[in-house]
Amino acid sequence: MLETKITKELKKRKNLLAFSAGGDSTALFFLLIHRQIDFDIAIVDYNIREQSKEEVAYAKELAKKYHLKCHTLKADTIHQNFESNAREIRYNFFEKLISEYQYDNLLTAHHLGDRFEWMLMQFCKGAGCVELIGMQSIEKRDGFKIIRPLLHLDKSELLNFLHLHSIKYFEDESNNDEKYKRNSFRHNHTKPLLDKYLQGIKKSFSYMDEDRANLIQEIDIKKVEDFAYFKSSNNKRADIFAIDRYLKTGLYMPTAHEREMLKSEKTVVLGRKIIVNQEHGFVFIAPFESKTLTMPKEFKEEMRRLKIEPKLRAFFYTNPQAFQKIKELIL
Repeated sequence: MLETKITKELKKRKNLLAFSAGGDSTALFFLLIHRQIDFDIAIVDYNIREQSKEEVAYAKELAKKYHLKCHTLKADTIHQNFESNAREIRYNFFEKLISEYQYDNLLTAHHLGDRFEWMLMQFCKGAGCVELIGMQSIEKRDGFKIIRPLLHLDKSELLNFLHLHSIKYFEDESNNDEKYKRNSFRHNHTKPLLDKYLQGIKKSFSYMDEDRANLIQEIDIKKVEDFAYFKSSNNKRADIFAIDRYLKTGLYMPTAHEREMLKSEKTVVLGRKIIVNQEHGFVFIAPFESKTLTMPKEFKEEMRRLKIEPKLRAFFYTNPQAFQKIKELIL
């Protein structure tokens, strides 16, 4: 069920599987076992459901049985914006593990239904071709890759695999709660269409991926501590797509309005958390420092001479390595 190109990408690499004990990640777990691919697992307990304790116990049981590392995190209680905050906690945890244990790949169990659901939601909000195509099976990040081996498979195919092999998995009841927009789309739109037109939808995504390769060039985003940068592609859509993808790794989820601002303004502060500056032929991304700092006259003069965006100056004053890097880039 796993594609050959994905299997080759995972062999002889150090892989970390984002595990939840649900049907999707459990199916991926055993597909990796069947293909004799080495990996470890990581699971987060958000402490909002009694069942989550059983899910963590199951993850540990599987890890022990198959001689894998099982990394666990018990998250602090999330009081608001659960989906967004949970995602941030999850990816911060994964990236910490990747750095500490030198994993090459982060594996997630996103499947065709997730991808189609994303496409329909973006289409209804207003989006272009690149946004509609959405997630890719292999995406480069800073120092690792996110790999989604199940993007070509429907949920029904994964459940059939689990049932055929009598594999235990857990159902998260919150997935049926239609107060969440994503669940509403899944039950009322995505699933009925997939049930009726599965092969056609698979074929469409295959064609769209080919088209995307011609529309968007891959952009290599580099980092010095919390400072990220890349050379502008001179294609505004491609640059904004790269910014959006980088921020969604756990830093911030830009709104539609903020993405529009990025098209027309050279400097945008996102949610009073992140500043994006597009000039000098580069795109610079850094945490936004809102406090007014007293900086030496010589430093301020150098900033003016280099024509560095004033809203970035406080960050560079407290991050000398990042300041050195931007000087090299500008000069």
